[in-house]
Amino acid sequence: MKKLVLAAAFTAAASTAFAGNLSEPVVEAPVIVEQATGTSQGIILPLVLLVLVAAAVASN
Repeated sequence: MKKLVLAAAFTAAASTAFAGNLSEPVVEAPVIVEQATGTSQGIILPLVLLVLVAAAVASN
């Protein structure tokens, strides 16, 4: 009797592994990340601000 219950449990567990339908899977478009063209693009604004602060301090 134990073997029959165990076999039924394994059959039930194995049948859910193959559940699904035959429709085509949905494939989403890949995400494309653009890279910056140069490494100095993020430093221009801080340098301009530094020059403006230095000019303001020097004029006093």
